[in-house]
Amino acid sequence: MSTFPFRIGYGYDVHPLEEGKEFWLGGVQIAHTHGAVGHSDADVLIHAICDALLGAANLRDIGHHFPPSDPRFKGIDSKILLKNVVHLLHQHEYVIGNVDATVCLQEPKIKPYIPQMQEILASILKIDTGCVSIKATTTEKMGFVGRKEGIEAHAVALIYLIL
Repeated sequence: MSTFPFRIGYGYDVHPLEEGKEFWLGGVQIAHTHGAVGHSDADVLIHAICDALLGAANLRDIGHHFPPSDPRFKGIDSKILLKNVVHLLHQHEYVIGNVDATVCLQEPKIKPYIPQMQEILASILKIDTGCVSIKATTTEKMGFVGRKEGIEAHAVALIYLIL
């Protein structure tokens, strides 16, 4: 265990987009022609947050704890994965300070959904909604995100030891 009470972690996730799939982001289902493809519900934002939290605590990554080869996680709601990560942090005597995330996608525009995402995530993370920052950006039509082939998310998290 670290001698410093505060730790930060970084998470990144990416998923391809496919027509006709459900689109889940930050625990919210968003109506759209395309959705992310993955072993779970492919919620790229939650996955990036999980990795940021796990990384901050030096507890490996989301694939280690919830491997895509395990049929128990096929189609699982990513909010359940996040709840398990929070529980794991608490077992290691960490609490979450804040999360800051950026979602990269061309469409749909997610600004109207951000307050709902913040409420859902804050509830799971056991922190105030003001401690969950979610931003969105495009890639100015460049790369796989710009071509609408995929979505990516970046997240940083601050955790601290319960003293």
